[in-house]
Amino acid sequence: VQLQASGGGLVQAGGSLRLSCTAGVSGGTFSRYTLGWFRQPPGKERELVAAICRSGDTDYADSVKGRLTTSRDNAKKTVYLQMNSLKPEDTAVYYCAARSTILSDCSITAKQNNYWGQGTLVTVSS
Repeated sequence: VQLQASGGGLVQAGGSLRLSCTAGVSGGTFSRYTLGWFRQPPGKERELVAAICRSGDTDYADSVKGRLTTSRDNAKKTVYLQMNSLKPEDTAVYYCAARSTILSDCSITAKQNNYWGQGTLVTVSS
């Protein structure tokens, strides 16, 4: 499954960016995915920052709560990450990931057998 991420770039602290990730599958197949946004700062491990369940429920890392919002459009086969009030410590390569799950399962971790996007670089200057 191909996931195409876009929307990264250079932004000043306090600014906003919107990341998008589109899957090369049908809308029906996309709706069966739990989706996640991960990030990997330079020299650090990849970490989960946001997840969105098949139901539309969301979960966030404590470090981004209130600033990052994820949403999905199954018809467009796209997941979004709206990033507001960005900080220099948000600088990282951001990856989208998808995992086919049953409706009640909303878990997604970096170590699972996910489909991955290619990553998009977000740089926040101070």
